Amino acid sequence: MHKLPNANWKELLLLLLRKRKRFAVENYSMEPTLNAGDLVFVDTAAYRFATPQEGDIVVAHHPHKQKLRIIKRVRFLDEDNRCYLVSDNAIHPESQDSRSFGFVDLQSVVGCVTSCIRR
Repeated sequence: MHKLPNANWKELLLLLLRKRKRFAVENYSMEPTLNAGDLVFVDTAAYRFATPQEGDIVVAHHPHKQKLRIIKRVRFLDEDNRCYLVSDNAIHPESQDSRSFGFVDLQSVVGCVTSCIRR
């Protein structure tokens, strides 16, 4: 599992320059990597010319609830360039991932999580 770096001044500057978006973690499905209350910084241009890689942590729109954004780890991409996303804490009752909702289209991926601020 890839460890997520703590946000530094460069990430904060990129946020101010609108090169990053900030999202709050709201549940426990990504523990121990991310905890409820943590803030993550997301590079929304990361997959403009590339595809997600196995192990990347991404923010994506839930495939059945488009207004809901989820933070998950990329397990793999299929031949149709759809992502299979998993939770790090799959046994948590609030955890939903591709095991329950299936593959996620690349167009639904908001971006790659680059760093975090832990609560």
